[in-house]
Amino acid sequence: MINSTAKTQRARRIYKRVTLILSENSMNVPDKETLKESLAAGDESATMSAIDRLNGEGVPADEIVAICNEGMGLLGERFDQGEAFIPDLMFAGMIMKKIMTKLAPELSSKQSEKRGKTFVIGTVRHDVHDIGKDIAAMVLRGNGFNVIDLGVDVSPEKFVEAIREHKPEFVGMSLLLTTCYRSITETMQAINDAGLRSNVKICVGGAAASELVAERCGLDYYATTAVDGVNWAKSF
Repeated sequence: MINSTAKTQRARRIYKRVTLILSENSMNVPDKETLKESLAAGDESATMSAIDRLNGEGVPADEIVAICNEGMGLLGERFDQGEAFIPDLMFAGMIMKKIMTKLAPELSSKQSEKRGKTFVIGTVRHDVHDIGKDIAAMVLRGNGFNVIDLGVDVSPEKFVEAIREHKPEFVGMSLLLTTCYRSITETMQAINDAGLRSNVKICVGGAAASELVAERCGLDYYATTAVDGVNWAKSF
């Protein structure tokens, strides 16, 4: 486990790196790079200011979103390296929501059709924990995925209905309680019985999940973290 001193030192390194970028004039550092670094650092004010400047320069909204996705990816890398933590992911996810709201009027219907692949996610039946699922959903959205969040205590039937309705490329199940292991097997059985298994890639994540669970239940992947799950989905 990373101690508080190590966390502080890493946080200071990130702060210095971002401060250097933000303090330089845009003649030296492009606004696109400033936007990416600001979002990765969770600096909402600097992020929104960079977006305003890019808008003023005539940069298309979909290109701005793509830059933001790079920033979220950068944050994910720092998380994997121990230089960022769960609150950083959550805060950046909230900033990303505000960005999408801000840019929504500028995104044409044609651009909207170019959004990322669809990812259905939910915590399995009898499990009401949502923090891990919510973090995964925010990171997925931040990386350009169209996320359908089914919530918690999701029945096998609801997963099946969501797959039929939204035709996702991916399905993610969150499992926090070992007592809900059976819910994974029942959900997989329901998806198989509905003839939908071959249409989607399915992963599981959470405190009670493991490679063994994924293998025994017939899932495609065990995501160790939200970022790991995103990287897996982006590999297709």
